[in-house]
Amino acid sequence: MSFRPKTKEELKVFDFDATLPFMALQFLVLMVVLNAVFYKPLTKMLDERDEYIRTTQLSAQERLAKAQKLAQEYEQKLGETRKQSQAVIAAAQADAQKTASAKVAEAQKEAQEAREKAGQEIEQQKQEAMRSLEQEVDVLSRQILEKLLGTALVK
Repeated sequence: MSFRPKTKEELKVFDFDATLPFMALQFLVLMVVLNAVFYKPLTKMLDERDEYIRTTQLSAQERLAKAQKLAQEYEQKLGETRKQSQAVIAAAQADAQKTASAKVAEAQKEAQEAREKAGQEIEQQKQEAMRSLEQEVDVLSRQILEKLLGTALVK
């Protein structure tokens, strides 16, 4: 290797003759070709994808809002239905209580009537037994008197 000093022409990095405009023209042509072949379809695809994502997101938000609205309506209807069912249950319980009270009162009345009737029958049987006893006592006392005193005096 020889170490010789370089000339001014060898030291030049760029030569600004016809190569520079040609290189600039090549660069511009490459940019136009890349833009037409690669960047435009790529940006078009990215724009379409962005639009698809935006429309899908809006649609999802609308569906979410609709679902939330429906859920709120269902909750409200459920609350109303619960109130109505509680009212129906309360009314049925009140009716059942009235019916039970009426039947209990009727049963107590029937029991009281049966007690009174049984009391009357007992009183009647007691009266009949007393009359029967009185007759028997009369008969027995006459017999006793007849035996004690004789038959002539008693009649």
